[in-house]
Amino acid sequence: MKKHHVIRPEIKKEILDKIKDKGLTVAQAAEQYGVNDRTIYGWLSKGAKGQPTWGELNRLKRENQQLLNLVGELTVKLSTAQKKS
Repeated sequence: MKKHHVIRPEIKKEILDKIKDKGLTVAQAAEQYGVNDRTIYGWLSKGAKGQPTWGELNRLKRENQQLLNLVGELTVKLSTAQKKS
């Protein structure tokens, strides 16, 4: 028989906020709060509605640009290292 734990709404909100705003991974949140990761994914999918907010969109654009810059830097370093070899 499965045990069902009731997660208080304020704890659920705290978990989702940390994942969405602070970059906590689902696996980290699951371990930290003792909640099954599938439960958290279910919460996330229920909260996914419509278009992202302008703030979310701008944050994603910034993160994307940072990642592209990092990939570019790493590509140059790798290319330089391979030429020296």
